[in-house]
Amino acid sequence: MAMHFHRMKTKASPSPSPPPALVVLAALLLLSSALATVSGQPQPQPQTAANNPRLQRAYVALQALKRAITDDPKNLTKNWCGPDVCSYYGVFCAAAPDDAHTLTVAGLDLNHGDLAATFPEELGLLSDLALLHLNSNRFSGTFPESLPKLHLLHELDVSNNRLSGGFPNHILCLPNVKYVDLRFNNLCGPVPPAIFDKQLDALFLNDNHFEFELPENFGNSPASVVVLANLKLKGCIPTSVGKMAGTLNELVVLNSGVRSCIPQEVGWLRELTVLDLSFNELQGMLPESMAGMHKLEQLDVAHNELWGHIPEGICALPSLRNFTYSYNYFCTEPGRCLDIRRVDDRQNCIAGRPDQRPGDQCLAFLHRPPPHCDEHGCFGHPPPPPHY
Repeated sequence: MAMHFHRMKTKASPSPSPPPALVVLAALLLLSSALATVSGQPQPQPQTAANNPRLQRAYVALQALKRAITDDPKNLTKNWCGPDVCSYYGVFCAAAPDDAHTLTVAGLDLNHGDLAATFPEELGLLSDLALLHLNSNRFSGTFPESLPKLHLLHELDVSNNRLSGGFPNHILCLPNVKYVDLRFNNLCGPVPPAIFDKQLDALFLNDNHFEFELPENFGNSPASVVVLANLKLKGCIPTSVGKMAGTLNELVVLNSGVRSCIPQEVGWLRELTVLDLSFNELQGMLPESMAGMHKLEQLDVAHNELWGHIPEGICALPSLRNFTYSYNYFCTEPGRCLDIRRVDDRQNCIAGRPDQRPGDQCLAFLHRPPPHCDEHGCFGHPPPPPHY
């Protein structure tokens, strides 16, 4: 599931959900039906809520959800009537994981439905659900207490809704979840460090009101995509980020109030293709270690307080196509930086380049005491002068 999500991460546009799994579910159903027809064997009685206990429980859950919907402008649930729940719009059935002869509800996809609703407690009756895609609706309130009963849930996408309250800690109780998308909601408060110990492939927390400090176990996450944009992050980028070297493809931490130096360990992220640290309070220089990020395609560190020179090794990266370092205080840049397909060096202090900061502004900045970052890359107190 290593997909390129970055292009739409931080804009309030409809969130794409990962459709391949749903396509596979539908294909399996069609294939099983076709094989039965070709064999000429008598067709078994269709499984519905009337003769299948799993579908009966699903019927109760889906009817409760229908009652919790206060506005359905596209009539998505118009056909949610009767015991044949597998024919309901947005409901996908497949063979139960522990019984190949029994159908169960494995997916629910009501993306882009503009549904106004809350989550009923009966949602937990969908215990075989693997996919829950409800993005771009008007779900409000919080998740039900029964959420941990969805122990097979693999993908959870509730982005672009109106969910409120704190981080839904019940997600931590889902043993098989790999894809968590909570972006563009009204969730607030701290994010538990334990989320970074989950075996996730993608984590989208952006555009909420979360306020927390990136924990030291941040680097434990095996995710390929982590988006933390437009939040209220405190502290610094932990050096443990280097532990994500073999898995992380995209890291987006723009406009989140990060105040630190960029740790050398960022340069260890050899699989990274997108790194966006723009609109923060980063200080110091770009680490020379970033010259080892050979798969990096997009690098954005604009609107910070970085200074010094641009390491030539960064501009020599073989895959780099977009390098934005405008609105900083860089003094020099190698000529090869200007050969990158898209480069933005505006509003720095680079002599001879157009659209740079006024000279007095550059001088005032350079006369400020340099930032002192500790061994973890965080701002610390400068070391005391030596005693003789």
